[in-house]
Amino acid sequence: MSTDNETCVFTSNSIPNHDFNNGNSSFVNAIKEVNETVTINQSPFLATTTTDLTLQRNNAILLNGVKLDLLAAGCFGIADGKTGCNDSDSNKAWRYDPMSTLNNFGTDSHNAHTQPDGAYHYHGNPKALFEESNPIVESPVIGFAADGFPIYGSYILDNGAFRKVKSSYQLKSGARQPKGTEANGDFPGSIYNGQYRDDYEYIQNLGDLDECNGMTHNGSYGYYVTDSYPWVLNCFKGTPDPSFTK
Repeated sequence: MSTDNETCVFTSNSIPNHDFNNGNSSFVNAIKEVNETVTINQSPFLATTTTDLTLQRNNAILLNGVKLDLLAAGCFGIADGKTGCNDSDSNKAWRYDPMSTLNNFGTDSHNAHTQPDGAYHYHGNPKALFEESNPIVESPVIGFAADGFPIYGSYILDNGAFRKVKSSYQLKSGARQPKGTEANGDFPGSIYNGQYRDDYEYIQNLGDLDECNGMTHNGSYGYYVTDSYPWVLNCFKGTPDPSFTK
């Protein structure tokens, strides 16, 4: 890592500092060293509007040099269901959530797997960068989002006790309905069960966090790892740096 008065530059080979391809996973693509260089704004600011996640941009870099890339390239009814769903399909397709236990994206015990080029990346909690068993301090910064805001683990100190922060998203109730741009029947059907990102809805103040899965705590804004959707972040409150573009 290098710094100047305005930015921090992270350079990594994408290899994590922990075991990988363990648990029930079986990576389709062998892990390889993939060089990544991204720039973090040392003084990020909240933008007037949020920026959506996109397949064209990595979401974050964690302190062990591994990137966060939350979105799947798989959608219902497009190509093979695991790949082939690009950003232009986002308004008409049901995008799978790699963190759902109903999907099989071949992630390891760190909620990660490899991309076609062999780059290791996380889809959720890295299960390695903060204490999750009886913490005695608040979770530290574990990485930085593309807009420069920090990403923290799950625990904060609240009224003298450590607890996990809560997402403000919940599963929609009832049976799935077409999204408006679909032909009748051209959607998954069944109930909202978390298999797709569109199964969730944001309810302001339902939990601790905002629509992007962040909040201001102790005077500083940041995103948080959560046990439920959207897992780390769902949009950017600041302006993403171009260096995160794939």
